[in-house]
Amino acid sequence: MPELPEVETTLRGIEPHLVNQTVAKIDIRQPKLRWPITPELTEQMQGQTITHLSRRGKYIGIHTAKGTLIIHLGMSGSLYFVPANTPPLFHDHVDFCFEGEANWLRYTDPRRFGAILWTANDWLQHELLSHLGPEPLSPDFHVDYLHEKAKGRKVAIKTFIMDSKVVVGVGNIYANEALFMAGIRPTRMASKISKARLAYFVECIKMVLASAIKQGGTTLRDFVGGDGKPGYFKQDLAVYGRAGKPCRQCGGELKEIRQGQRSTVYCPGCQT
Repeated sequence: MPELPEVETTLRGIEPHLVNQTVAKIDIRQPKLRWPITPELTEQMQGQTITHLSRRGKYIGIHTAKGTLIIHLGMSGSLYFVPANTPPLFHDHVDFCFEGEANWLRYTDPRRFGAILWTANDWLQHELLSHLGPEPLSPDFHVDYLHEKAKGRKVAIKTFIMDSKVVVGVGNIYANEALFMAGIRPTRMASKISKARLAYFVECIKMVLASAIKQGGTTLRDFVGGDGKPGYFKQDLAVYGRAGKPCRQCGGELKEIRQGQRSTVYCPGCQT
């Protein structure tokens, strides 16, 4: 599924083409996403000019003077531009059309676990966003914060760091990679990791995410960025998707286990 780097890549790809554009109409072909798209959406956005875009966790906010369109890409969603009047394919559910523009913004979602919602209030106070932890690339995510959050937590560090109430956007792929970089075994209890190791882990999370964003995210199955191009971070994955292969540091065999219904791959020799 698109994780934070993929969502950030999408935002950066579409933002230059959306700011100052005025919504002419919204063509909703399939409203049944994770939460139904309300039929009032076209009326709420029609004639509105987009002022800016922002991201909170895996949510994209498309802002106008009267409110914010909140988009979540779910398990398989993507946003990209197509020439106006391009015939939709089966999974192309929504088109955003703009006044005098030759291109439309198209939302595609084969599994329909994404969301397109509207709020006239502060989008950061929306019920889906108000409980979220700090952004991992922000100054608010630091070792003192993480160490305090980990106190008394009898949960595996990988499960802990993927909790969006602790920190947003450290999804499965990047949790695997950051734990390997930090040399921390994913099954180790969060409260049993020293502050010094957590400090390095924080830096590893920031490095892994920043590198993934720079390379346009990770293409697993069908993800493409807002420019329609795939991400290339998959080429640099050290452990995720490499179960049974040799570790690139020690040469030992990488092991795969399941944690919270997710695949975890680690090196028994390098991660303790």
